[in-house]
Amino acid sequence: MSHQTGIKANAELLKFFGKCKDGRTRVLKVSIENEELTLVDHKGVKKDWEKDYDALVKPLVEDDVPCYILYRLDYKIPTGYAWLLLSWVPESATVRQKMLYASTKATLKLEFGSGHIKEELNATGKDETTLHGYHKHKIDFSSPAPLTSREEELAELRKIEVKTEFAIDTKQQTLGGINCPISDATAQALNDMRRGAYNYLQFRIDLEEEKIHLVSAANIDLLKLPAQIPTDHARYHLYLFKHQHEGIYLDSMVFIYSMPGYSCSIRERMMYSSCKGPFSATIEKHGIDITKKLEIDSGTELTEEFLYEEIHPRKLNLRPQFSKPKGPPSRGAKRLTKPQAVE
Repeated sequence: MSHQTGIKANAELLKFFGKCKDGRTRVLKVSIENEELTLVDHKGVKKDWEKDYDALVKPLVEDDVPCYILYRLDYKIPTGYAWLLLSWVPESATVRQKMLYASTKATLKLEFGSGHIKEELNATGKDETTLHGYHKHKIDFSSPAPLTSREEELAELRKIEVKTEFAIDTKQQTLGGINCPISDATAQALNDMRRGAYNYLQFRIDLEEEKIHLVSAANIDLLKLPAQIPTDHARYHLYLFKHQHEGIYLDSMVFIYSMPGYSCSIRERMMYSSCKGPFSATIEKHGIDITKKLEIDSGTELTEEFLYEEIHPRKLNLRPQFSKPKGPPSRGAKRLTKPQAVE
C-alpha cells in the first residue's frame, strides 16, 4: 500500500488531469468507484467563477453520495490557475465511506498536482457546498487584520487552549501538547507494523477535523527513505532502522517529525509541533517502542550515518586531567628555623 488506501486515479482520470489545467475547464467531479478514483463529470468555463459556481456545482452534489469536486478559480498562481478542492462527505454517508474519502484525499491532491490546489473546503451539509457556504468558510478562516508571525503564533495558541467539554473523541490539551484522535486506518497500520508487516509508516494531520490519518504504509529501503519526505507539508514518520552496533544486530524504531520550514502555514507548524508528543505516546501504547525521536527539515538528512550516530552517539572523554596546582607566586626565600633548647 503505497498511499493511504492504495486507491489511485485510473488512466482516464490521469489523462484528464493532464489537460484540464488549460483554462477551459471550470469544474470536474471525481468519485471512488471500483477501488479507483474515477472521473464522473466535468464542465467548461461559461462566465466568471462566482456566476458559474452554484450553476455548475449544485447539480454535482448528490444527497447521500460522497465525492470530490475540483473547481477552477479565476486568479492565477505560478503554476497556472488556482483550484478549489471541495470534499463532499455528507453526514448520511457510511463510516466506511467517510474513512475512505478522508484517507484518499491526499492521493487525489498528489495526482492532480498539489501546487495547483490553493483552497480546500470540507462539506458535510449541502449549504456548505454553495457559493454562500464558500464565502462563509473564507470569512470563518480569514484573519481580521494582517498579523506578525509572533501574533499569528499567539493566536494559534489561544485556539488550542484547554476546553471544558469532553467526549470520547475530544482533543485534550496536556502538558505535552494536544492529543489529536487517530483514524482507524492509522490504528490498524500501527498494529500491522508491530506485527512486522511494514518497516515504514507516514502520517498527516487533517487540519480541518484535527485528526491524524495514515498517508502511506510500505516496506522501503533506507536509500529510498529521503524521497518519502514531503517538501511542502509537515509529516510524522515511523521507520524501522536495521543495523549492527558493536557486532550486535539491532532493530531500532525511529519516530521522525519532518517540517520543511516556512513553506508551511503557521497553523500547520503549530499543530504538528503540539501533537508530536502525545502522538508518539499513542504509538507506544500500540506496543511499538520508539528508540529515537528526530526532527528534520529535509529528507536529505536521513542517511545511514546520520541515523546511526543519532541512536549511538559517540562517547567523549570529558574527564578532566589532574594537574598539580602551582604554588603562590613570589613566596620569597625559605627560612630555616632552629629548634629551641629546652632548659
